[in-house]
Amino acid sequence: MIDRLPEDTQTLYSELLALLLARAGERDLSHLSGTFTTKRVKGADYVYFQYSDPGGTKRQFSIGRQSPEIHAIVVGYKRGRKRHSDDLDQISRLSALLRAAGAAIVPHGPTRVIRALVDSGLFAVGGVLVGSYAFQVIGNLLGVRWPGAAWRTQDVDIAVQLLVAVPTLEADVPKVLDSLQMGFVPVPQLDPKQPSTSFRVRGKSLRVDLITPGGERDVDPVFIPRLQAAAAPIKFLSLVMREAQPAAIVDGTSGSLVVVPAPARFALHKLLVSQTRSVIQQTKGGKDIHQAALLLETLGEDRPDDLEHAAASFAESGPTVVRKVMRGLETAVRRWPRAAVGAALVRSALAE
Repeated sequence: MIDRLPEDTQTLYSELLALLLARAGERDLSHLSGTFTTKRVKGADYVYFQYSDPGGTKRQFSIGRQSPEIHAIVVGYKRGRKRHSDDLDQISRLSALLRAAGAAIVPHGPTRVIRALVDSGLFAVGGVLVGSYAFQVIGNLLGVRWPGAAWRTQDVDIAVQLLVAVPTLEADVPKVLDSLQMGFVPVPQLDPKQPSTSFRVRGKSLRVDLITPGGERDVDPVFIPRLQAAAAPIKFLSLVMREAQPAAIVDGTSGSLVVVPAPARFALHKLLVSQTRSVIQQTKGGKDIHQAALLLETLGEDRPDDLEHAAASFAESGPTVVRKVMRGLETAVRRWPRAAVGAALVRSALAE
């Protein structure tokens, strides 16, 4: 049975998402957290901007010699910070209300990581949050509450295309993770000559994995210049990245704007990858099926057209994809019969 969030909670989430989208559309200098300071250098006053990185280390960079133009920038920044502060207060209020109302909340450690990646601009350069945290966010987006066993994890999975239409933007992922001062280290590959595609915190299970679409024979990590990091090539990943959409991730004290897969595509992709897991990944395959079944049940009742559209798109990828999704559907319905309505819609669209 679908465990729906109360309508008031869904309204709160919609308000938070709308506010985050509005802020993203009008992002300017005032969104930078810091202060201006003046230093006397060789008889002249110079203006500097001072801020703290995610790990708390203070940084400064020079704006230039004091002038009417720079003074106007400082004044405008202070006015913008007031508006920015009001927005942050509202975001914090909405997040606290969502937590109290039972919306899904991301734990503190992964929240710090995701927020830092958001601030770095990762999702503005084509990054898509995938994996179980994306599933959790999708639940809030759809107005439902998933059982905890279906999504709890310490892995933060980020998918990114090799090429996107924003070549001038960058998000240095290793630098961002290092700045958090949480103890992130690269996870070595079996071949020491290959660059790492994962980062983990020493002594803890918190981990960040970078992945990118790949083909049948792609096995070597792919270096993504705008991320200053490598990503593991994953077959069929492009199917879940298409039509990705903005969503709000909530930690109970604040909220951040991320990008997640379209729910219907996420469901079908989980069915697909469940059939490609090795024996040693059987537990992950079971979680894939469980997440897909919950989405099939919800979307079959609330958004059937989305399932049919996604299935038609997957069918265009050929008989191998269709066959694997069909096998995943059989397993999902056998284990979770309530997914049957959504599964029937997908099965019919795949067969056309």
